[in-house]
Amino acid sequence: MLQNNPELKSKIDQLWNKFWSGGISNPLTAIEQITYLLFMKRLDGLDQKRQADAEWTGEKYTSKFTGTWIPPEYRSQPEPEKFAIDKRSLRWSEFKRMQAEEMLQHVQGKVFPFLKDLNGAESNFTHHMKNAVFIIPKPALLVEAVKTIDDIFEVMEKDSKEKGQAFQDIQGDVYEFLLSEIATAGKNGQFRTPRHIIKLMADLVQPQLGQKIADPACGSGGFLLGAYQYIVTELARKAGAQDLKPDEDGFTRTSVAAALTEEAQAILSSSLWGYDIDQTMVRLGLMNLMMHGIDEPHIDYKDTLSKSYTEEAEYNIVLANPPFTGSIDKGDINEHLQLATTKTELLFVENIYRLLKKGGTACVIVPQGVLFGSGGAFKTLRQTLVERCDLKAVITLPSGVFKPYAGVSTAILLFTKVWGPKDKVSKPATEHVWFYEMAADGYSLDDKRSKLEGYGDLQDIIARYHSRDPATDTNRTAKFFMVPRSEIADEKNNYDLSLSRYKQDVFEEVRYDAPGVILDRLIQAEVGDADEANLVNVRSGIVRELLALKGMVE
Repeated sequence: MLQNNPELKSKIDQLWNKFWSGGISNPLTAIEQITYLLFMKRLDGLDQKRQADAEWTGEKYTSKFTGTWIPPEYRSQPEPEKFAIDKRSLRWSEFKRMQAEEMLQHVQGKVFPFLKDLNGAESNFTHHMKNAVFIIPKPALLVEAVKTIDDIFEVMEKDSKEKGQAFQDIQGDVYEFLLSEIATAGKNGQFRTPRHIIKLMADLVQPQLGQKIADPACGSGGFLLGAYQYIVTELARKAGAQDLKPDEDGFTRTSVAAALTEEAQAILSSSLWGYDIDQTMVRLGLMNLMMHGIDEPHIDYKDTLSKSYTEEAEYNIVLANPPFTGSIDKGDINEHLQLATTKTELLFVENIYRLLKKGGTACVIVPQGVLFGSGGAFKTLRQTLVERCDLKAVITLPSGVFKPYAGVSTAILLFTKVWGPKDKVSKPATEHVWFYEMAADGYSLDDKRSKLEGYGDLQDIIARYHSRDPATDTNRTAKFFMVPRSEIADEKNNYDLSLSRYKQDVFEEVRYDAPGVILDRLIQAEVGDADEANLVNVRSGIVRELLALKGMVE
């Protein structure tokens, strides 16, 4: 996290200030423009690394900057080759050496159009980049931004060597920092899920190569990237990788896909599917995944709660932190969603249940109100999770996890779909629900979210979840325990899933000294080493004054 690297935070702060003073003050506009530059930088770096890897391994790799490129508007001309541009000039490492005016014209007129056309006219990326515009207005701003981004990458490389943070979500960090600067939850209730929470959820679900994975409200693609990195790391381990080390949160991750076969890389790339209702976020998500080695991500502009989105029973895994924006227009809600509500936090969970294949698993963050809300839709949803799904875990998170964006109390729901919406339930799917009360996530729970020593409860949650046992996890006074479905579904609890409903508090008896003893101790501390007669007089005087204040003496 940026908060834990002051040098990196300072560089991003400088970049933000340059854009602000340069006339680009809208945070989402600023981050979109910054991301284009980060993408140009990252694209050049990745390409050079792949060339070097190919030379070392003997594998064939064709650079994205080999040959010439003809802008789309000239391809139908009689002699389009007249307009061909040498791709080498489109590299970051080439154009960053240009003079200010020349650089701005080159990036606006050649590099950015090339970027938009990167995957070909028919690609999803090109489709969503069609209306993207490069609006950095001043040559000096572009020069300063390019220099600062070079500095940022130097700090990132230094950080990776010193702290083992080799694969940071660069643009996600920028997005997170910009949102914290304006102290808002972003457009449409968006706020970025901390990377360590994403890693926690991936470790709980353990996605595998070949599984189809979705995030129906993907934002900048953090969960898809988290699933990708988990799978790549597990494949690297199986291939015998020896140099994988835990990061500052105790997670072992890599996004180096060089060890994957071409077939495995193709399977993995086709496994990740994301949707968002914000076109800017779709573009950011596409570039985020491409910067991490996924050449053609499947991220699309769609409202997954609307009537236009008809997918059902498509995915093996869903990872999500959907926006909690309150309510949506009833007329827009997909008719396949049966809950009698317009609350998005309920509709998203129902939709995620519908998106899962039978046997598919979801791990989703919800506001804690979903666990105990008394309305009919709240109860119906919880009943669906308990009866039609195997509700494996309810993990409550401390309210500071999403600061500085929001202080809302949240929980992670982990469930596997057993019965479809139209199936007759012959037997409730859930037998026991595992509850865990996270007290700490390894960071301070204030707006600063500073890194603390240790991992908090993160690694304990993973270990306890995968070793959970209804025969032994019975201590209701502990931070984790299991509750049988029959107790959750009985008339008294009525499908309430709040941890406090089932946890037993331990009250410790505290014995206090008699009031007279406490008073003497206070007097002694006040008057010091006075003689005994003096202490008696002081004590008597204090008692008389107290009684007088209460009107108990004349």
